[in-house]
Amino acid sequence: MELKATALGKHLAQHPYDRVKLLTAGVEVSGDRHQYLIPFNQLIDIHCKRGLVWGELEFELPDHKVVRLHGTEWGDTQRFYQHVLTSWQRWSQEMAEITAGVLNQQADLITRIDQGDKWLKRQDISGLQTQIREALSALPLPHTRIEQFDICQPAWSLCLAWLHHGESQRQLVNQRYAQKMLHDCQDFFQSVESSPLNPSQAQAVVNGEAATLVLAGAGSGKTSVLVARAGWLLARGEAQPDQILMLAFGRKAADEMDERIRQRLNTDDISSRTFHALALYILQQSGRKAPQISQLESDPGARQALLIETWRRQCSEKKAQAKGWRQWITEELGWTIAEQDYWLDDKLSQRLASRLDRWLGLLRMHGGSQANMVAQCPEALREQFQKRLKLMAPLLKAWKTALKQEDAVDFSGLIHQAVNVLDKGRFVSPWKHILIDEFQDISPQRASLIAALRRQNTHTTLFAVGDDWQSVYRFSGADLDLTTRFNQVFGEGDCCALDTTYRFNSRIGEVANQLIQQNPNQLKKPLNSLTKGDKKAVTLLPDDQLEPLLDKMSGYVTGDERILVLARYHYLRPAILARAGTRWPTLHIDFMTMHASKGQQADHVIVLGLKAGSDGFPASGRESIIEQAMLPQPEDFPDAEERRLLYVAITRARQRSWLLFDKNAPGPFVDALKHLGVTVARKP
Repeated sequence: MELKATALGKHLAQHPYDRVKLLTAGVEVSGDRHQYLIPFNQLIDIHCKRGLVWGELEFELPDHKVVRLHGTEWGDTQRFYQHVLTSWQRWSQEMAEITAGVLNQQADLITRIDQGDKWLKRQDISGLQTQIREALSALPLPHTRIEQFDICQPAWSLCLAWLHHGESQRQLVNQRYAQKMLHDCQDFFQSVESSPLNPSQAQAVVNGEAATLVLAGAGSGKTSVLVARAGWLLARGEAQPDQILMLAFGRKAADEMDERIRQRLNTDDISSRTFHALALYILQQSGRKAPQISQLESDPGARQALLIETWRRQCSEKKAQAKGWRQWITEELGWTIAEQDYWLDDKLSQRLASRLDRWLGLLRMHGGSQANMVAQCPEALREQFQKRLKLMAPLLKAWKTALKQEDAVDFSGLIHQAVNVLDKGRFVSPWKHILIDEFQDISPQRASLIAALRRQNTHTTLFAVGDDWQSVYRFSGADLDLTTRFNQVFGEGDCCALDTTYRFNSRIGEVANQLIQQNPNQLKKPLNSLTKGDKKAVTLLPDDQLEPLLDKMSGYVTGDERILVLARYHYLRPAILARAGTRWPTLHIDFMTMHASKGQQADHVIVLGLKAGSDGFPASGRESIIEQAMLPQPEDFPDAEERRLLYVAITRARQRSWLLFDKNAPGPFVDALKHLGVTVARKP
């Protein structure tokens, strides 16, 4: 069937199209020099309009495009319109049934996922959305028309919801799954640890993402979550014991985790490893000769003696090197040294030994060539760093020679070799689940080992428990960015928080939480306390009141309560504590540095040294060129890591924290605490 414009209509309209023909499943609009084929699967609507004299047909296409035919006789236009409309509607109804079938298949798949007894991962959503898009791209009806057909509407709406709002749909599914697991497996969560897991702990345990970061604030039960996670994987049949890898940062922490697992899960088949023990195991299993760990790694005295001997020989044999070291020591460290043969000064050597040891460790941790180190150094430091690196080169060489003579490796070399073995496929990872404690302390080198394991097995999940608020080990290479940018580094996943502390009261929590969150770079999280604390639970006290404070505490602190005295450095240990056993025999007093106190807790905490100056707290963050070049870049917030260290110190206390400050030269944290409403007392 065909409709043509009249001769006069064609002449007056001056339009490129003057006739239209009905095809089997479409229409063809044409003119003397133009032709336009419109299949029904591209047709959105048809409109028939009457002008002053002639008729007009309008074919609406996607993206608001319209094809018009003018100048046709009105009666013929109406008859053609009815015929085309009937044909198009018949075709549309047939296609709607086909479309409904395709959509219903997708809806059934979505419903099975929605009602399934399984955690829905972000990568699962991505795969589902790809499948939906592929199905929709093959539909015979234009997408804008699908809602017109009742048989298509429910499935179409469901597909669009998951296509355009997949993340919110995923969260709803996982919320239902988590609530179901917490209800159905109530006995497990009640008994897996000595105390029942709270909802935030249990929800972290059942999280099934490929990469999960659990933010565990001070005293929030991170170890319970790690043990319960391992138990959950076993109970659900998601892993065998030998498919679970648990990692800690020190041998003592690993041993404590093993003991906890034995007690709570009744198994010896899951063992915790340090990163170095893991690297050693990988090398042992790779078929290569099992490496020996250098004796120098466990003997800091011998290690530093080697470095000082090499340094002295270097200075005595090469005047240019001696001059370079003199400049380094005087200008960068600010030390005063002798005019002649300064390297023979035993006190200077003893003082410098730990610095050399630390600088060498940073260079070894990097593991790359010296040229690579220079290339990766910030440009502003590059020239100076190159000079320092040239001075360190003989020490690096002496270290490598000593290792070769021992036929041994150091800890940094262990990890570098293990990553190399993994990337060359000489060891295939058996672990489906990696669980890491104290994740905020991870360094780029250790992170590279985790990444290499996950490249071996792309289905390996990473479950990391840590607290960016307690990240205080940048000086040893820890990179806070690996925690705060967790999912950008380790892949799509979730971040959840343990919201209850079982250690300190609400007043300690209020002060500590506000103090740490003044730094906008810290991740936000709730941390609620189970017990109330009065206004005096955190108190500022002049530092000349330490003895009166301990005198007063001896009258009310019970014998089974612990007092923890904390300072920034070991040498700031108050002399009076040497006589504490006889002066206050009923008090249980321990002294340690703030760094060493991490993981500790006490009923009462006394924090010393909130003052300005070289021995003050916050410490003046003067770093050598080597440290500036090799350590992760510091944050752009003043005293950020020192603030976290104060947070660690305050939150060691169950009942009360005393913060001792210098009245004549108070440090900047004193004002910060006063602004938070912390009580200032003249005497205890």
